[in-house]
Amino acid sequence: MSDPLPRNAADRWTMLQTAHHQYHVSTTTTYDEVLSSVAERFTTNQAIGKVEIGGLLIWKRLQANTRWAMDLMNVPDQKVHNHTRTAYLAANDQALSVPEAARAARSELGYLPGFKTGDALASAVLLAAAPLRLAVYDRRAHQGLEHLGIELKSGKGRYSRYMACVETLRELALSKGETWIARDVDVALYWLGETLTTVRNPSGTHTQKV
Repeated sequence: MSDPLPRNAADRWTMLQTAHHQYHVSTTTTYDEVLSSVAERFTTNQAIGKVEIGGLLIWKRLQANTRWAMDLMNVPDQKVHNHTRTAYLAANDQALSVPEAARAARSELGYLPGFKTGDALASAVLLAAAPLRLAVYDRRAHQGLEHLGIELKSGKGRYSRYMACVETLRELALSKGETWIARDVDVALYWLGETLTTVRNPSGTHTQKV
């Protein structure tokens, strides 16, 4: 039988804080060097190209032997820069709320092959574009929300809805005296989704699309 879902903010915070701590004691900063490098490129040029996207693909441990990867390679790098620049500007537009900025930036990336459906790689690009504001989405983070008793519907606009959930949890952290950025929330959700799902489903089989 699954553990009961947390019923109140205190229970959610305990789970989230514990997962955040366990993530950081179990990982090294070295792994995020690629992410940091791409974020620096974004800061300098306000855009990235196929080389940087390839680095994020490896960082997220996603498959590249797909049709979309070949299609992306056939897109002129200048076009990739144009779309990632517009996404960068939207992600960092302080006139927009975080969910609104996430929606606008994610929509812009949708013009590129590999970014039309699924949010894993797109969210990695957007995290690099706005590392203090946005967060990574993947199936583990989605499952982490489920373990907290928070529903996140899939389908169009999911990344914006996800960022709204992240903001709610960031506000929960602030109410507990912790100043978290969105990335703090997503690593905690990742750890919750990865560890609790493995315990409850030892086969490790997942069918949810990222």
